[in-house]
Order: sequence, then structure tokens, then C-alpha cells
Amino acid sequence: MSLDKDKVPQHIAIIMDGNGRWAKQQGEDRIFGHHEGVNSVREIVEAAAEVGVKYLTLYAFSTENWNRPKEEVDALMELLVATISMETPQLNKNGVKLEAIGNLKSLPQGCYDELQQSIEITKNNTRLTLVLALSYSSKWEIIEAVKQLATEVKEGKTAIDAIDENSIAQHLCTKKYPDPELMIRTSGEHRISNFLLWQLAYAEFYFTDTLWPDFRKKEFFDAIKSYQSRERRFGKTSEQIKNEIK
Repeated sequence: MSLDKDKVPQHIAIIMDGNGRWAKQQGEDRIFGHHEGVNSVREIVEAAAEVGVKYLTLYAFSTENWNRPKEEVDALMELLVATISMETPQLNKNGVKLEAIGNLKSLPQGCYDELQQSIEITKNNTRLTLVLALSYSSKWEIIEAVKQLATEVKEGKTAIDAIDENSIAQHLCTKKYPDPELMIRTSGEHRISNFLLWQLAYAEFYFTDTLWPDFRKKEFFDAIKSYQSRERRFGKTSEQIKNEIK
């Protein structure tokens, strides 16, 4: 099956998993795997832009990741700063807008400043929006949305009966983006690990045993082809979908 560019998902979300295991297979430490994973990020961003994906969200660092050994967290933050600084000119050249979701204020100040600078530099690009989920967890995001809505109700700005799916969605970090149609997870794990729980309600899931440093353009296109082979019914029957197409 060849890739149908008319049916490419508008928004793809990826859980980039397996850097540590990949490094162990090479006889290296986990940080080596994270460095190699950057090459996959670069290639997948280019591939997404090439086929017309408009939004690409990468789960780069979860709130739970803060519990990892301090030396690994420190190295990850340093790598993040260096990577953002190094990649920004190429993102800008390729028309990629960089944005981020999560509890960004919890990032080290240098990391936060570098991120904001790159976001500012690329803000006018329109070819592809690359969203980094940093210090992010979906439960944190939903709790924050509930707090905001509760405050609005308390202040008389919102009526309880007016709260619906749309009003909740408008208080999430992703309010500017359409929900992902496809979620990819590498490394053979079959779970979504507190990632976009609300937004992935009707997404297609694609799990692969490939570790993230080995996940490149071919594997990315294979995931899109799998997505294109599926029938998306959103609770309806196949017959209803076929009649709507007619």
C-alpha cells in the first residue's frame, strides 16, 4: 500500500520510547540513547512536513520523568537546551513553528528561556507546528482545567450547566490544536502513559516494537499507512459511514 497524501492525519502524536533500552543494547549509558533519539526527532519532523502533517506532538518529558536519577534528568535538560538551540535555524528554514505544552515553569530557567526564544523565532511559520510536551502529564492538565472552570463558576463568569466538552477542551493546553487522529508509540509498550488522555479519545493507536533511535522515515510512513487502512467510525456503524460517503 502506497501512502495516500490526501488522507494523511492532520495531527500525529508520538510517545518516543526506548532510548534507554537502545543504549543498553549498544553497551552505552542511557544518555547516549537520548542523544541518538534526537536524530530520529529530526528525521520525523522532516518526514511529517514532507507529507503534509500540520501538527506533530512529541512526548519529550513527562512530569513523572522528574523522578528519574538526578544525573539523567540534568543531562536531559542540557540536551534539550542544546538541541533546541541547534535545531531552531533549520526549523525556521523548513517553515516549522515550535510550540510547547505542559508545566513549563517547572523547567530549569535556562531551558525555559531557550525554549521561549525558539518559540518566538519560529512563531510566524505555517508549514508544520511541532509541539513539545515538556513536564507534561494529562492528569495535571485536566486538574488545571477543572481549577480554572471552578474559579470561573465561583466568580459568576461561567454557569455550571454551560460546562460541556467544548468548554473543557478550551481550558486544556491543546486548545489551539485539533485532536490527534493518530498516536504512535515506539519500543513495544502498549499504553499511553498519561499522555493526552482527553485528546486521544478517538485517535487511532499504532504500537511498534522499534526503539525510538531506530524509528525513522520508513517506520513513520508505515504508521500512517496503517492509519489509512482503518475505518474511522466515531461510534457509528460501517453502513452509516459508507452512506455518508455516498
